[in-house]
Amino acid sequence: MKAIRIHAFGGPEVMKLDEVEQPIPATDEILVRVYATSVNPADYIIRQGGNEVLRSFLKLPLGLGLDVAGVVELIGSAITRFKVGDKVYGVPNFPGDGSYAEYIAAKASQFWLMPQNISFNEAGALPSCALIAWNGIVDLGNVSPGKRVLIHGAAGGVGNLAVQFAKAKGGYVIGTASAHNVEFLTELGADEVIDYRNQQFEELLHDIDVVFNASPVRDESVRIKSVEVMKAGSIFVCTHLDEPFSDDFLTALVQKNATATLVGQGSVTTYTSSLDGVTQLIEEGKVKAVVSQVYPLEEVAQAHRQSETKHVRGKIVLQIRNED
Repeated sequence: MKAIRIHAFGGPEVMKLDEVEQPIPATDEILVRVYATSVNPADYIIRQGGNEVLRSFLKLPLGLGLDVAGVVELIGSAITRFKVGDKVYGVPNFPGDGSYAEYIAAKASQFWLMPQNISFNEAGALPSCALIAWNGIVDLGNVSPGKRVLIHGAAGGVGNLAVQFAKAKGGYVIGTASAHNVEFLTELGADEVIDYRNQQFEELLHDIDVVFNASPVRDESVRIKSVEVMKAGSIFVCTHLDEPFSDDFLTALVQKNATATLVGQGSVTTYTSSLDGVTQLIEEGKVKAVVSQVYPLEEVAQAHRQSETKHVRGKIVLQIRNED
């Protein structure tokens, strides 16, 4: 089968389309015929050699890719949850045996049945970002009707889903984004959108219950300014597992009687959420996948270059094979 592998760390050019053996599922695994995957910041961070959190997990040669949407081809002898022919999506084998491949074998526990009302390309855009956004908004942020939620990086892969989840849970949703994404976020359900280039959110907002930082840009000043708009008892949730909270930030939180945490409670490979709730909201029509562009697997380098601009609306999808 064909799969993208890296044999050295570096730029987009290190990704090679290799011919490798098709995996055989273990007793607790399923083999998935992959139709779509997507490009995440973690992919190009790993390709470049990782960060402090990821580096110790990376052994060359290495596959890239987190997300999978496809069809169950084979099941291990212990599998009762799925059957051959099921459409599934998930985040298998991260980091390591990547999803930029025609087939992938992984533990059945890393997959869920796909929503019945979306395509493989849409499903391939969702799993990792949906798990992160759900963990931040629902599990940790505990968003409920009337809560005021501020989402940084609201137009991105995680951010747009966070907006939709927070709205579906009854929150009053405020997103920061560039001006050209104002209409887009309003259509997704944002009650307010702040142009981060021309407006100062810390001067416009107050009494925020949940701040969710989904921006791909690491900026300590955004953390500090966010504390200024938080109310007593509020929580700051951040997706930046590679950037510990500073003493100044934690001190400011204490003065506000507020708290902060990282998605996944500090774990690099797992989140406390599942995709069950996400699937339900998608099938109810309350949440949708946002796909900015679709590339064939052979054009993965160009897809990475676009992702590295950090200005992608929603997700970039890699289509492995055409939908039947």
